[in-house]
Amino acid sequence: MLDLRDLIIGLDFDGTVVTHAYPFIGEPLPGCIEVLKRCIDSGAKICLNTMRSGDKLEAAVQYLTENGIELYGINCNPKQSEWTDSPKVHAHLYIDDAALGAPTIQPPGRCRPEICWTTVESMLFPPQY
Repeated sequence: MLDLRDLIIGLDFDGTVVTHAYPFIGEPLPGCIEVLKRCIDSGAKICLNTMRSGDKLEAAVQYLTENGIELYGINCNPKQSEWTDSPKVHAHLYIDDAALGAPTIQPPGRCRPEICWTTVESMLFPPQY
C-alpha cells in the first residue's frame, strides 16, 4: 500500500469530484468522497487544484466542506511559498480527469470522461493478500 502520510494530493473538481456541469456543480462521482476521506484518514493532505474562480470556486469548496473533505489548500499549497514563488500547486500526486494516465471512464450520454474512483481506490489502497 502507498504510504499516504504527509502526501499532498492535487485534486481537480469538475470531472474528478463531480460530473462536468460547469458553471454548476455536477452530480457526485461514485466513490469519490469515500476515497478522499480514506486518504485524509491515512494522513494525506488535499489541495483543490481547479480552474474555478470567484463564486464558482466558493461553490466547489462549499461542496467539499459539506461532504466532510478538509482542504489543506485551495488552488495553492500553503507551504510552497517558503521555497518557491511558482503559481503551480505543488503536490506529490494529482488526480485530474485531464491528466495523462488518469483512470477515467466515459459514461454513456456524458460529454467528457470522468475519474473512475474504483480504480483510484485500488491504486491507492491495493488489496492485501
